[in-house]
Amino acid sequence: ILAMSESLKAVLFDVDGTLVDSNDAHAAAWVKAFTEHGVTVDPAHVRRCIGMGGDKLMPEVSGLSEDSLQGVAIAERRGEIFMTEFVPTLRPFKDADDLVAAVKASGLTAVAASSAKEDELKALLELSDTTSLMDDTTSSDDAEESKPAPDIIDAALRRANASPGEAIMIGDTPYDIEAARRAGVKTIAFRSG
Repeated sequence: ILAMSESLKAVLFDVDGTLVDSNDAHAAAWVKAFTEHGVTVDPAHVRRCIGMGGDKLMPEVSGLSEDSLQGVAIAERRGEIFMTEFVPTLRPFKDADDLVAAVKASGLTAVAASSAKEDELKALLELSDTTSLMDDTTSSDDAEESKPAPDIIDAALRRANASPGEAIMIGDTPYDIEAARRAGVKTIAFRSG
């Protein structure tokens, strides 16, 4: 990362699947929430959609709008399941904290750029020991549209006080890469899972 550009000011980090091994847990929480509400979904399709915000994942896998009464109930239940059943079992990827610390030690700004809900993001950053290392964070609360829309990346750039050409995004899903591309930010694709 450091050798990429003298003009580099900031590194934007996706969190789920990049710093924390949580993508399978998200998929399982979604499938369980759908099932509890009588909606049958293909678990493999749900897993492929992890990285999108819930507002995009839900209609993609079930045809339901997240704004519908049933959609709201499913999304709320997914959050409960994820936080109570899965977060306690999650682990960060090896040396995730060392990566963020190295970015900081080099004088770059580190910003979490996640589609997660604020409470989930906080728990995941604590789990990865990166809370105190991040200069700032962005979550689904900071964006009109979730990934693959560029809104979260744009918000992270503002928090980093960096232009698209002064930042790089590290993410693990096609939705991270697409969001960064649409925001004009170069990416490093992290393979996980």
